[in-house]
Amino acid sequence: MNETTNPAEDAAAEPVTEEATETADEKADEKAGPTLEEEGDVAADYLEALLDIIDADGDIDIDVEGERALVSVIEVNPGELSHLVGDDGQVLSALQELTRLAVARETGERSRLMVDIAGFRAEQRTKLQEAAQQAIAEAQRTAAPVSMRPMNPFERKVVHDVVAEAGLVSESEGEEPERRVVIRIS
Repeated sequence: MNETTNPAEDAAAEPVTEEATETADEKADEKAGPTLEEEGDVAADYLEALLDIIDADGDIDIDVEGERALVSVIEVNPGELSHLVGDDGQVLSALQELTRLAVARETGERSRLMVDIAGFRAEQRTKLQEAAQQAIAEAQRTAAPVSMRPMNPFERKVVHDVVAEAGLVSESEGEEPERRVVIRIS
């Protein structure tokens, strides 16, 4: 009597070991991509190396805000990092993109992390929230749509969040670099 075996049946008959389960979990983690904390660590290493190259002092703080890693470089000596922010944050935006590329190279995944230097973005966020509150008040007072000044994606996101929290509706209109937020009652 010739008996053939089916490898699938043999595998089903074998008990699942803890080691096999860990391997399956590790494979699932690999497919899930890096955590926001891992993205933050890679970004912090990149920014720390940059600070070493330019011989600047700064403390690095890693946080998770919403669905993004946030890496802040905090000045040790006031004004020392202002050249890394640039006029209207242009250098900071470029540095953020370079940092995102470094994270993507290391992790193999696109990153949406935010970089702040010397509190520039935090200060900018506070000012945007105040401007959004004023625009919301005007929209409520006049019941007419209120169009804000052109903004970059970060700025628009801050405004959209404030408007949603206030229970109003907002949308972005126009083409870059003239894209702006328009606030409506509903």
